[in-house]
Amino acid sequence: MRPKFTTIEIFFLVLAIIGLCATWYFNIRFYTEVADTSIGNFIALTKTTLPAKSINADIAVVAIVFLVWMVYEARKLKMRHWWVYIPLTFLVALAFSFPLFLFFRERNIRKQKKDLQQA
Repeated sequence: MRPKFTTIEIFFLVLAIIGLCATWYFNIRFYTEVADTSIGNFIALTKTTLPAKSINADIAVVAIVFLVWMVYEARKLKMRHWWVYIPLTFLVALAFSFPLFLFFRERNIRKQKKDLQQA
């Protein structure tokens, strides 16, 4: 009997939860501690220092690579609802959507292997 969750699935799911909590901790602080909580100010504040600009460039490249690969991989594996990860990336956080996609990708691969073994 196979486990409900494999070790790697648990790892990805835990990272998704950490990614959600870590990013939204700071988002909530922004909305409760900053006077101008507009999205324009939020974005402007991410460009205030050279290290922030470096991190933004890094995350932007990673996000583009993830989204392109994710669409390719999800279609190849015939995953359902793959498009949900695109808005999640922008509305929640890349730190949440990327490990969440990997979690469901692993589950999909495991299910496909199980279906092949039963055939």
